[in-house]
Amino acid sequence: MKHILSEKAGSVTELTISSPPANALSRAILEELSEILDNLENDPAVKVIVLKGEGRFFSAGADIKEFTSLQEEADYTSLAKYGQQLFDRMEAFPVPIIAVIHGAALGGGLELAMACHIRLVSDEAKLGLPELTIGIIPGFAGTQRLPGYVGRAKAYEMILTGEPISGKDAAKLGLANQSYPEADLFQQAERLAGKIAEKSGPTVHRVMQLLPYAKSSQFKEGIDAEAKAFGEIFGNNDASEGITAFIEKRKPSFQDK
Repeated sequence: MKHILSEKAGSVTELTISSPPANALSRAILEELSEILDNLENDPAVKVIVLKGEGRFFSAGADIKEFTSLQEEADYTSLAKYGQQLFDRMEAFPVPIIAVIHGAALGGGLELAMACHIRLVSDEAKLGLPELTIGIIPGFAGTQRLPGYVGRAKAYEMILTGEPISGKDAAKLGLANQSYPEADLFQQAERLAGKIAEKSGPTVHRVMQLLPYAKSSQFKEGIDAEAKAFGEIFGNNDASEGITAFIEKRKPSFQDK
């Protein structure tokens, strides 16, 4: 694998996103993750998966530069659906996945983390969906998962302003299970993974089958609408301006069309 490192220690498999400088989620990374999940799903010895990022961030977002290579509305909708399907698969995966977030989990990075079953964060990490600041919208089910963790009112605020929250606040709101000083974060993640790995495999797998029943029946309808809107937005002038401004490291000048 080029962008995701995999290391197994007993019943725990650690996956590390390695795509400096920001661990931005390209289609290639999503495809690698899907292939890794194929392998892990068929390994009865794996009881826990720990997902983290290498370097400064967990993942600072989707690969915005890759968006410029897409041409048609259908291409953007297809990309959104691919990410949604992968993250939905993660949420229903028979092995618990722990996201260990340091630095930042923004945009697609937070959408990836929200598809995991447990999230541990560093106190000062930044978590958010800043897509509207560059004229686009979340596309990997962010509009559907975030309200379930922080409530609808806070989700409106976070998405509409694009402003991130700290790891400490994420834990208070329920977006993260716990927050820790960054120096302690990865050790605490190993400790939690070890506690789960001590349990009987059949009991772990049965719990992983049962909890997804709590998901709203409207979720599928919601992500379909999000993927369609994601594709439509990229036909707007503001989306083009926002992405160009992001790449040029300047503030966008939106014309509201």
